[in-house]
Amino acid sequence: MKIFSFIIFVCVLGFFATCQTTNQLPIDYHQANFSAADTLRGTLSSQRTCYDVHFYDLKVAIDPADRTIRGEVDIAFRATRNFNELQIDLFENLRIDSILYQDNPVRFSRQYNAVFVQLPGIKKGATDQFTVYYQGAPVISKNPPWSGGFVWSKDAQGTDWIAVACEGDGASLWWPNKDHLSDEPDSMMIRITVPEPLFCVANGNLVGSYPVDGNRHRYDWQVSYPINNYNVTVNVGDYVHFSEVYRAEDQTTMPLDYYVLSYNLKTAKNHFQQVTGVLKCFENLMGKYPFWEDGYGLVETPYLGMEHQGAIAYGNKYMRGYLGGMIPSDMDWDYIIVHETGHEYFGNSISVNDHAEMWIHESFTTYLEALYVECIAGYEDYLRYLKVFRSRNYIKNRMPIVGPLDVNFTEFESSDYYFKGSWVLHTIRHAIGDDELWFKLFHDFYQHFSMNHVDTETVIAWFDQRTDLNLTPVFRQYLYHPSIPKLVYSLETKGDEIIMTHQWITNETDFEMPLLVGNPNNYQRIKIKNKKGTVNLGKINPTDFKIAEDRFLIEVELNRQTSDF
Repeated sequence: MKIFSFIIFVCVLGFFATCQTTNQLPIDYHQANFSAADTLRGTLSSQRTCYDVHFYDLKVAIDPADRTIRGEVDIAFRATRNFNELQIDLFENLRIDSILYQDNPVRFSRQYNAVFVQLPGIKKGATDQFTVYYQGAPVISKNPPWSGGFVWSKDAQGTDWIAVACEGDGASLWWPNKDHLSDEPDSMMIRITVPEPLFCVANGNLVGSYPVDGNRHRYDWQVSYPINNYNVTVNVGDYVHFSEVYRAEDQTTMPLDYYVLSYNLKTAKNHFQQVTGVLKCFENLMGKYPFWEDGYGLVETPYLGMEHQGAIAYGNKYMRGYLGGMIPSDMDWDYIIVHETGHEYFGNSISVNDHAEMWIHESFTTYLEALYVECIAGYEDYLRYLKVFRSRNYIKNRMPIVGPLDVNFTEFESSDYYFKGSWVLHTIRHAIGDDELWFKLFHDFYQHFSMNHVDTETVIAWFDQRTDLNLTPVFRQYLYHPSIPKLVYSLETKGDEIIMTHQWITNETDFEMPLLVGNPNNYQRIKIKNKKGTVNLGKINPTDFKIAEDRFLIEVELNRQTSDF
């Protein structure tokens, strides 16, 4: 979850995607100049594709006094081909002391934040591991979670309160790993040592807690599912724990674990009661919470929030909406709880291979916010919630939602991959015009791709092949072009009937999308192409004529001179 800073200001008064370098893109993203470091981070080079990581064992000691860390990580992998060199990633400001393979030091070299490790004669199909020892002062986040790094703060009682956020910047800002979204370990251990009496919360289940020399304590957390590297987290502070039990529709149960600052315990116990309703809504829409064995967790953090798997960062200060704003004033639910819980489905379970296609994480999750409103309040409030994104000008239409691959591009000028993307799904729902089918498609899409990676073309093809509409040019217009479909139309009265002339103006050829027009109490669904057409709407009072702009992300132009159309 990363929403740009201008959105913060708007929301209080009232995060990163990327793109795709193919000839499909109509603009050059302001002729962005990508460096060698960008390419090393974003590209799946042969030194990366030669191996798949299946397990990390991460051990880190955190020293708040001098804001440093010291750690080691065992990286277990399977070779996909013969090789003798592989790439891992670790920011340059962190020093690698040594890398051991079979208890022997091996050679390595750096190029920016990429580290090239020499391993002797690894054969295709082999499973093996090596260990990286490192230390240093990790990057400090200047504006978490929008800029990556460690957060060294104090709580209201002056106790150390430490966290990390690294989406976009990458997990390699604090631990060595194959820092590419395409490669998730099957499971992971996270062992964190902190000064007493601080407590550490990470992902998964707490499986061990041990005293360590020097008045320190180690906390061992086990993740039993695949996990995005940027979701790996540590949270250190004066935490107290409480829990509840969630019961699914199949009557199985899962713990809901909450870690909050000690003085916020009473407030949290009341505020977090809404979690059960969020989980029930999402279970109904998509299925059971995906990381069932690891459980669901919220951890209070000194920054707003992040979708850390099974240990969601929560910093919304126990307020409604987004720090008290963003959602309509008569709605009372916590934006961070809803949004970040949605990411457990889209982002953590269904993931992308490149930040360029982060819209799949953020658009689906933002749309889930609206569906949650529909769950608790009904369709009209669903429409009203989505209307906020347009009435407050959150949708900019300046750049494509999808952009350049292979360079870890995160410098977007707007949050269209959140808000515009959610309206794309809203539009597709009404273009299909059959809610029973739409919700089945939405459910089945999640179920089909859960615990997998997808790309934009896979998403488009999946929905296109399961409807009788040609949705490919529709999706492509919204995702690969800044401009939205423009409806040019005119109306003529013939007797007591209305004739509508219509045409879509789009970048994509063969664009055809149904639209709802006429009397809002009884809209007609008409087919419109990017070639001029006409339809007899029958007997309609011209003053009652409307176009369902609350259900379609479109631009509308009335041409009053039919002959000039």
